[in-house]
Amino acid sequence: MQKTVHIIGAGISGLSAAVRLANANYKVCVHEATQQAGGRCRSYFDAATNLTIDNGNHLLLSGNRHAVSYARSIGTEAGLVGPKRAQFPFVDLKSGQRWQLDLGDSRLPLWVFDEARRVPDTGLRDYLALAPLAWASTDALVGKTIPCEGTLYDRLVQPLLLAALNVDPPEGSAGLAGAIVRETLLAGGQACRPLIARDGLSSVLIEPAVKQLQDGGNSVQFGHELRAFTMSGDMVAQLDFGGDDKVALSADDAVVLAVPPRAAASLLPGLKTPTKFRAIVNAHFRVDPPRDAPPILGVVGGLVEWLFAFPQRLSVTISNGDRLVDMPREELAQAIWRDVCKASGVSGELPPWQVVRERRATFEATPEQNALRPGPATAQKNLFLAGDWTATGLPATIEGSVRSGDRAADLVLARR
Repeated sequence: MQKTVHIIGAGISGLSAAVRLANANYKVCVHEATQQAGGRCRSYFDAATNLTIDNGNHLLLSGNRHAVSYARSIGTEAGLVGPKRAQFPFVDLKSGQRWQLDLGDSRLPLWVFDEARRVPDTGLRDYLALAPLAWASTDALVGKTIPCEGTLYDRLVQPLLLAALNVDPPEGSAGLAGAIVRETLLAGGQACRPLIARDGLSSVLIEPAVKQLQDGGNSVQFGHELRAFTMSGDMVAQLDFGGDDKVALSADDAVVLAVPPRAAASLLPGLKTPTKFRAIVNAHFRVDPPRDAPPILGVVGGLVEWLFAFPQRLSVTISNGDRLVDMPREELAQAIWRDVCKASGVSGELPPWQVVRERRATFEATPEQNALRPGPATAQKNLFLAGDWTATGLPATIEGSVRSGDRAADLVLARR
């Protein structure tokens, strides 16, 4: 008989697990508490700009194996677009200097030996000083592992690790930072080509997965919030969705819990999860980007950190944004717009805009909080965890989310 897996949560972690299991001939039932799939990785129509925008600006890299494989499995790999070569333009708003980091297309980090391809005013010795990150413990601090000062730090290491960890890099986990460095800078240009969902995160990573599941005879229910588990020994015996809406599980059925940490802890009392989170601020401006605008521009020396160019829109991301969550919205939009004008070369009054502030965007990627991340297995033999907040070995990223879903699915498959 076909086995059934219940996926609780239709974010990208849950969907990646669902797709993997459906492709392995399991019957999959996805239960999502809200009215839309995607979680933090979704698109929606914004009336202020009259555009479809993403909840957050997310950058993937060609070396994000799990995320790229997931897109391939739902037929949307072509929707992740970027330059043919791993090149990253930067601008320093204080000095006005512009440069391009060129990681090339090798499987080795040969670019560090070429002065023309490195960060300006840096030498090979600067890059060698980053080596301790490659084998650092997750219990160590970045600030105790590498020098957090100097030109290379200010122009590359700080922007990269700030975006990945969503904390000020010196206070972040050196082990998590090392995982990012190993999978990007040390992996050569072939692993670092930037990929962006130009047509929106939902159209590339979310909606096709939901459609594929439904077309395969699986169910995806929205507004279907799990209220409680009923346990029997070391197994989940029943799912309680409130009232008379209960689902009994057979001995061969399994559950993947792919919800945020707070919801997971309420469903599984005693579950250890991260308890501290940091904000991310995204802003979107309805304006035609300059013709020569790169898809993504690194910005240092200002408020903005990364500037994305989309059709009819310029969008920015500001990580570790707790300091901005209570700033008056229009004042914040004006401040960001000033940086956008300096970085992109556009000018004019503030165009139609939207600011999205997520107070609990990611867990704090510090050693203390990383130690609270649970693994995928639970005390119940048929219940597994997924989510970027679980112990994936990476900070809270799309790659980590998909990796967690794949890992939970593989544990379900191993029950055979």
